[in-house]
Amino acid sequence: MKTVQGLRTMVSKLLILPTTGTRTMAEAVPAFYGFAGPGTPEPGVPESSIPEPGERRTFEAGSADTAPSRVVLGGAEVDLFALQAAIDFIAARALRKDEAPLAVASANLDHINHFGAGSRWASVLGGDSGVPEGACSLEWLTLLDGAPLVSQAQRLTGRQWPRLAGSDLIGPLLDVATSLNLSVGFLGGARAAQESLKERLARERPGLLLAGFWSPSRDDLTDAEVSTGIAAEIAAAGVDILVVGLGKPRQELWIAEYGSLTGASVLLAFGAVVDFLAGRVKRAPEWVSSKGLEWAWRLALEPRRLARRYLLDGPPAYASLRINSSVVREQAEEQREQFVASAGVGCAPPPAGNRAFASAGQPADVAVLVVTYNNAQDVDLLIESLRAEAADQWLRVIVADNGSSDGTLEALARHGDVISFDTGGNLGYSGGINAAQQHCGDVKYLLVANPDLVIERGSVAALIRRQRYSKAGIVVPALLDEDGSIYPSLRREPSLTRAWADAVLGSHLPGRPAWLSEIDYDRESYQHAHPVEWATGAAMLIEAHLAEEIGPWDERFFLYSEETDLFRRAREAGARDWFEPAARMRHRRGGSGSSSALTALMAVNRVRYAEKHHGPASAAGFRGAAVLSEALRSYQHDHRPALRALLNKGSWEGLPHAVPAPGQNDDGGPASAFPAGSIIIPAHNEHAVIARSLRGLEPVAAAGTVEIFVVCNGCTDDTAEIARSFPGIRVVEIEQPSKTIAMDTGDSLATAWPRLYLDADVEVEPAAIEQLFRRLGQGDVLAARPDSRYDTDGATALVRAFYRARGRMASTKSGLWGAGAFALTREGRSRFGAFPPAQADDVFVDRHFSDAEKEIVACPPIKVHVPSNARTLVTVLGRTYRSNVQLLDYQANDGGSSGQSLRELLSSIRGPRTGVDAAVYVGFAVVARLRKRPTKATTWERDESSRG
Repeated sequence: MKTVQGLRTMVSKLLILPTTGTRTMAEAVPAFYGFAGPGTPEPGVPESSIPEPGERRTFEAGSADTAPSRVVLGGAEVDLFALQAAIDFIAARALRKDEAPLAVASANLDHINHFGAGSRWASVLGGDSGVPEGACSLEWLTLLDGAPLVSQAQRLTGRQWPRLAGSDLIGPLLDVATSLNLSVGFLGGARAAQESLKERLARERPGLLLAGFWSPSRDDLTDAEVSTGIAAEIAAAGVDILVVGLGKPRQELWIAEYGSLTGASVLLAFGAVVDFLAGRVKRAPEWVSSKGLEWAWRLALEPRRLARRYLLDGPPAYASLRINSSVVREQAEEQREQFVASAGVGCAPPPAGNRAFASAGQPADVAVLVVTYNNAQDVDLLIESLRAEAADQWLRVIVADNGSSDGTLEALARHGDVISFDTGGNLGYSGGINAAQQHCGDVKYLLVANPDLVIERGSVAALIRRQRYSKAGIVVPALLDEDGSIYPSLRREPSLTRAWADAVLGSHLPGRPAWLSEIDYDRESYQHAHPVEWATGAAMLIEAHLAEEIGPWDERFFLYSEETDLFRRAREAGARDWFEPAARMRHRRGGSGSSSALTALMAVNRVRYAEKHHGPASAAGFRGAAVLSEALRSYQHDHRPALRALLNKGSWEGLPHAVPAPGQNDDGGPASAFPAGSIIIPAHNEHAVIARSLRGLEPVAAAGTVEIFVVCNGCTDDTAEIARSFPGIRVVEIEQPSKTIAMDTGDSLATAWPRLYLDADVEVEPAAIEQLFRRLGQGDVLAARPDSRYDTDGATALVRAFYRARGRMASTKSGLWGAGAFALTREGRSRFGAFPPAQADDVFVDRHFSDAEKEIVACPPIKVHVPSNARTLVTVLGRTYRSNVQLLDYQANDGGSSGQSLRELLSSIRGPRTGVDAAVYVGFAVVARLRKRPTKATTWERDESSRG
């Protein structure tokens, strides 16, 4: 034992190997115990060419007595070694505990498919592998494997190189491990195979020190917490050489992510080597291997498992091998030094415990750009999470508000170190970002963040580390839904094949090939850092110089496709975009609803993007795919306007676009007159909410072109007095406490069209009224309501689940009911006489119009307050069902809406979470229907839990 330990010590002292993140694999290894590196001369080469200990050699192509030490094959870098040189090099590194671990991979066509040019994991291995705090965690050695790669390497270098498969190397490496008393562990393979291997090694290599066997499931490998625990177990076992047989690309990705935590000096990504060693899979005969036909042998043995690899993925990888191969003539070792140097670039670090943001005149590392629009309920959570991030780097937080009326700016004013301002209207997402960017000052990074994000601790620092180490232009984090599940935010560049496939398949068959889907659904993509083409724009870190180079966000898109355009322009500028899973942000998306006009805008903007970046023929192809997509989904109400918009390009100007403040046009000058119309507000004892609602209407009243009537019906409080205090508001009082009589009274007094019937507790923006009246003024629709969204803040989990399910139902995105507001043209109002003596007035009106005659206008959405608890929700639903019974009696309707609602609910189920929401919805509906009692009352009950 002492002799072996002395040998190990002597070798460790003699081996002087550099510890850079991107290593020249032609570094010298002293000729001791046969540790000969790539520089070891072939027979006949003078002994003087053997490098001295610690000497490094970079081989140049065309040298008389040497060959290139590294080549690029199919876009993947491969190190060229003789068999014994590779064994010696790996063994030498296994003895060095003071260096970064060495990860060894084999390059074949499957490797090119996963890690070569244009692949999902391109640039992940080597110098761009995982980035722990401050340094590269691994060094990669990629050896030549696969007959096509061997032939290509020979063509490039003019020299024959051996094929170094993991199954060829493992035997000699186990022999070396036995000689040097190095412990070996095995990760991967079935438990039965591991048991067979353990018995065989004990019999054939009794001197081998086995540290342990680990056989995790696939779910374990994609669980960060479980994988970290496995790495800790391996470290505790004292493994020197870890054999990782998980299959490509999982084994390489796991090593890149967790390899440095295992404590192993060498990690061998050797695929099915456990099965080979255990004798469960037979190696191909020599005559088969020598002919380059081992792939056919393995395919014959395991056709189901290997058919896709060899028959589908193999040919494109071979084409890439022939196209994307070259000699690496110089091996620069500057990347890690540059990374370490850049880690200190920026401002002085914040003081311990810092939670303050940098002001406009102070230096900062990151400018956080946020665009708000009625986000008073969101901004405090975002800012608090940013304050925790301010402990790591100086942040300057800049918020551009697009004309909120819910007190967003007032909420921001409570944070004195946040720079917030009103943009003067609704400029859209791009316009808001551009406005915020004017206040950045001198910073190194821009962090664009949605206001409904909550940033997990350390995420900003993780984004910065990834940018610095991978020299990324844009870095995006992992986005989580409210329940903590990963949202599929990663996207691929739009192409005709993807557009047509997505049109036909939608979210079905998520495992289809990448060239048939724009969305990356693969769960493994969200476990590891890697380059991406683009991602949803909820959060992204942009290098400031890149942002300046590519220019402002394109405001023509207003909403949707603007981030697709930005990422494309970044790539065209030579930047690389990366995904960093260590940065995690929760994104509150559920329950916000949508509208048919926004669906139309999303479809149209895809075509606009194609027209901007492609020729007329390709743009026509994208438009055809969009038409097909909307036509196939036209059974859903909100997709029909999208189909009409795609077929009628002249209607695009009527889609949502930048809206200036009242009194201004798009250039900031005087605007045309606010469109004429009338607003009728029935009010019964609305003391608690009437002022809040009328305050938002003050700019409309001041415009002088809109009549506003508050009809107080049977009020016993001071609702009328409060309403009279607002200039421009006409107050009428009637004795009957009836909403429908109040609406008829307002109709008798109003003179202008169109007319908006508005509940007294509804807050609606001037911009929404303007867009609503202008839309109805075009004459092709007779009835409309503003867009709306459910406000579930403060509601219990069951109530939130109910409204998530309701928000996914098609009729909620196309009906006039449910928002407390609807508007009619003169022709539309002529469809019926007096409003019925039933509380469901909005349902009554909705049934008078076909889908083509009514529309949900994309505009600043009305916030629909929902009950805060289950008991109140059941009461409100019972009132709704009683109202529908009254309406059926009044209209003698067939009452077929229940079956339609059930069909919509079932069609909205897309997975376990949506299924649970649908079940909750059904539960509430059943309970409320059982508890409903018929009534003939003309006054309406209301939800007091959400008022105030």
